[in-house]
Amino acid sequence: MNHRTRIKICGLTRIADVKAAVAAGADAIGLVFYPKSPRYVSPDAAAQLIKAIPPFVTTVGLFVNAGAHEVASVVRQAPVSLLQFHGDESIEQCCVVAGNVNRPFMRAARIGPEITGADLLKYEHSYRAASPLFAGLLLDALVDGYGGGGKVFDWSLIPKELAPRVVLSGGLSVQNVTEAVLRVRPHAVDVSSGVELSKGIKDPSRIRAFMEAVRRADATLSTS
Repeated sequence: MNHRTRIKICGLTRIADVKAAVAAGADAIGLVFYPKSPRYVSPDAAAQLIKAIPPFVTTVGLFVNAGAHEVASVVRQAPVSLLQFHGDESIEQCCVVAGNVNRPFMRAARIGPEITGADLLKYEHSYRAASPLFAGLLLDALVDGYGGGGKVFDWSLIPKELAPRVVLSGGLSVQNVTEAVLRVRPHAVDVSSGVELSKGIKDPSRIRAFMEAVRRADATLSTS
């Protein structure tokens, strides 16, 4: 059976970068709706980016501590197919906001040194029990701000029984993503700063190289 890790390219701000990611084979495109982020896109700009995305490529809207009305307004203008909550939202807040727009959602868990595997399993269970719209956890490094920090966390903290259901993020790049997939075996990987020329500006050659690095890991897993 062939192993295939899904790939999300996050923090896109230009149509040229969206087209480059799609052409390279990205499974998902991430759009950041957090105004303090250097990768922020307005709902109007995001709507134009979404128009450039063909069927069967998932569009993900990243929000940080946004209220239900704000998210609903964004989704009306830029109809993303999946929400990603990346702030300090409670379980109840995530469920209410996602239910209000009837979109599945991912919850970002920012991993610091005090987190244990048992904590992550409990965290995931709580979300699954709370809402049928919960799609899974995205695991990112705990950094100042909310995401896009280019920092790696300790992958050994991820329980093996959880790994096949998570999206692995946090400091991934061409240099380390092959090892990350081989060690963790996540459902998907998420990259932003690792394929950039500058914040919010992607490099098509780095996107292609990142994809190839993931596929090398997949090929190894498929033959092992």
